[in-house]
Amino acid sequence: MFNHQYVTAEQRAGFDKYKYSAVDTNPLSVYVMQHLWDKVVKIVPLWIAPNFLTLCGFLIILVNYFLLSFYDWHYTTSGDGHDHIPNWVWVPAALGNFLAYALDSIDGKHARRTQSSSPLGELFDHGLDSWAASIFPLSLFSIFGCDSGEAGLTAKRMYSVTCVVLFAFMLSHWEKYNTGILFLPWAYDISQVSLTVVYILTAAFGVDAWHKPMFFHFYMTDILIAFLVGCSVLISFPQTLYNIIIAHRQKTLLKASLYEGLLPLVSPSLLFALLTVWVIFSPCGIMEKQPRLFLWMVGVTFSNVTCRVIICQMSNTRSEVLHWLLVPLLLLVCTAVSGQLGRMEEMALFIFTASATAAHIHYGVCVGRQLSEHLNIYIFSLKKRLDN
Repeated sequence: MFNHQYVTAEQRAGFDKYKYSAVDTNPLSVYVMQHLWDKVVKIVPLWIAPNFLTLCGFLIILVNYFLLSFYDWHYTTSGDGHDHIPNWVWVPAALGNFLAYALDSIDGKHARRTQSSSPLGELFDHGLDSWAASIFPLSLFSIFGCDSGEAGLTAKRMYSVTCVVLFAFMLSHWEKYNTGILFLPWAYDISQVSLTVVYILTAAFGVDAWHKPMFFHFYMTDILIAFLVGCSVLISFPQTLYNIIIAHRQKTLLKASLYEGLLPLVSPSLLFALLTVWVIFSPCGIMEKQPRLFLWMVGVTFSNVTCRVIICQMSNTRSEVLHWLLVPLLLLVCTAVSGQLGRMEEMALFIFTASATAAHIHYGVCVGRQLSEHLNIYIFSLKKRLDN
């Protein structure tokens, strides 16, 4: 069941030559958080595998998300006249967010500490990050809601914000695909600290505190969303372009042509184009009817597309032009927008979401097993495999 060979022989050979190269210039990370993580990592027992820390961090993010989903499936409980999410829920949300942030920040340090760094560990980390990138805003949206008047968010605005955040994540790996260096985005540390603070304030003052105009008729919702999008558009995007231009001037780009360099962006761009067509032209208003389910589907399909780009980037192989998930998605969008699905549109969304989620989990497990065998290591143990 989990023996499918997703990683090609050429990619496996590329992993054998891979060396991690990253640059972190974020002042918050360099001067504050890294010093904290250097102390925190010393608490972790040396027998624990780094990938286990990575997995625990991701599972905490999922628990937070599902807890909020239980109380607010349709993103409406923050609105006037609705029973709000209990304030105590925001306490574990804050603690969980910060703990997940900490685990994601120390797993690499722990790998170097235990001399167990490997390409599999980096792939496991960044692969889960590509999924978590969508879950962070999906959890945050429960504070504002779709039914909160001027202070809230429309479902389409939630979708737009999610797309901006995800595309910013993709840009950092597209940058590494071309330069060979991962320039750690400034937006990550800033957004994680900000999310934790927002959850703490919500626990203390309730969601109503965010639904009052602050100044010049601007709501805190507008300020926070502008901040979230601003981190992606005004920090990540210019930073990526700057690093690409510098590499071009220094003639250190890994790809010889513009076509080869842009290949990793083709599938994500088509993915967002198809999803946007569905959101805008859905006969039943699918985004308004099932905002949480639709955004989960956006996140999981994006993660699968991104993971394949990360594998190509790490193995220095050519990125695929079109992801296979785009084919069933195209058929689904065409039949939905044309009205042929009728009342079955929501059911079709549910089936596609469940199928995409199952396919992504299958992909992750198979790739993990395949690379662990190839690299002669276990995923969640520091012991060496004995079968090679």
